[in-house]
Amino acid sequence: MTTAKQLANFQWPWQYDFPPFFTIQPNVETQTKQIQAWCELVLDYQKHIKSYAIDVQESLSSPLFHNAKIKRKLPIDGVYLVLNALKDKGLLEWQDKKMSRALLMWRSAEEWAKLIFNWAERSGMTNTVCTLYELQLGNDVKKEEFYEIETWVLKRALRVLEKKGKAVMFDIQPNDNDNSGGVKFLS
Repeated sequence: MTTAKQLANFQWPWQYDFPPFFTIQPNVETQTKQIQAWCELVLDYQKHIKSYAIDVQESLSSPLFHNAKIKRKLPIDGVYLVLNALKDKGLLEWQDKKMSRALLMWRSAEEWAKLIFNWAERSGMTNTVCTLYELQLGNDVKKEEFYEIETWVLKRALRVLEKKGKAVMFDIQPNDNDNSGGVKFLS
């Protein structure tokens, strides 16, 4: 559950205090803009709290979809519209057939891959082996945006680099949550 401390510095968009934002608009053009604004809010919010997962039922009562100040909630069908729009953009993946939990990336795998490879080049880590643990929690990455990245997101980004011939992964376990193994960045 998100704490007040985690949200202390979060900047809510102006729409968040605008009651019609919490009602799915019937006009297609207006609804498209509204869903885009919701998608941006969800990504910014999840990035701020550093969360890569979303539980639909929990999120309904979280500040994300419930503005207590104006006493408005986005209805569940609206939440699904937003989450499925994120899925269509390749930023969300449902974990179950009931669509109750999802994995969410605030950046695409390609964007994460670019950030990680840029770090490897800047840090002189090309043609060097790094463990997944070092990429997630190492002292050398503490100031990087991918510090504490979830293992499943990291593996997807590294697969992008591998397909582009910029990395070789080894001893990577099929379990998306296992951070054993490593990667060699290629120059």
